[in-house]
Amino acid sequence: MSPPPAPEASVAEEAPPEAPAPEAPIAQAPAPEVLVAEGPMAGLTAPVTVDDHHGCPATAVLRRVGDKWSPVLLSLLARGGHGFNELDRSVEGLSRRMLIRTLRSLERDGLVSRTVHASVPPRTEYALTDLGRSLREHLDALGRWAVTHEAELAAARRRYAEHL
Repeated sequence: MSPPPAPEASVAEEAPPEAPAPEAPIAQAPAPEVLVAEGPMAGLTAPVTVDDHHGCPATAVLRRVGDKWSPVLLSLLARGGHGFNELDRSVEGLSRRMLIRTLRSLERDGLVSRTVHASVPPRTEYALTDLGRSLREHLDALGRWAVTHEAELAAARRRYAEHL
């Protein structure tokens, strides 16, 4: 007996190749508009890109002084040099780990100096650098502004909350 005949292969009709869709023109971003022509913010453009934001020196400084513990430590060190243990005891709620991290960041940014005294036991002292003292002046001004406008800020927050 011979094997059953193979079913006839149906020849599928080939669809004609589709014409490629016309390419949409690539939208060009509008040229940035210069907002500030002179002064420390010269060349600021709109829209601000992510790279602009990340590369902005002011943003980097605000990140540093806008964290939870840097302003506190800068204020303490503005009064004079402090040893590590002295700083540790001076700030309630600040863990040793976070104290170390914050001091290292302030030191890395050149705002705080660290001096290890060869004594037994070794003593480490932290102090503001000239750069740190110059920043401190601006933080003091910001603090004065906040105190002066505290009532206005609170009233604005209340008005905002009422409209939610």
